[in-house]
Amino acid sequence: MTYRFTARVASTEIDPDGYFTEAGLSEHEDGSGFILMFMAGEEESDDQEVELGMDTHCLVTADQGTAYGCVREAVLDGNVLRISLDPEALESLRLNEGEIEAVIEAPGEDVARFREVLAQVLTYGRVDAIPTLLSV
Repeated sequence: MTYRFTARVASTEIDPDGYFTEAGLSEHEDGSGFILMFMAGEEESDDQEVELGMDTHCLVTADQGTAYGCVREAVLDGNVLRISLDPEALESLRLNEGEIEAVIEAPGEDVARFREVLAQVLTYGRVDAIPTLLSV
């Protein structure tokens, strides 16, 4: 099955100190409810990050569920984001479904910026963790 939600907020952040890039969706305007935070580093991964498998994108969900390199497919068609996740990451993400569909009801300029930053985040890091289908 697919988990579906409406995201009323599409946000982005690029750390001014150059440590991370983030593209996020949240169900409610106050950042509560279901969330998806896609994150990546800005610098080249160090040996420890490579050893721990943290040399790729990271997805954070509500209650701080976290997994690295787990997005297998991501398609943003208009204002609808569909993602497919690695089934092995579901427990770490605290999710029951590996398919998520978000209808983004945020201002158009926020969706456009989210699209741009999401592409940067999901192409960060080692090649084998980049989604096999990426259309943003």
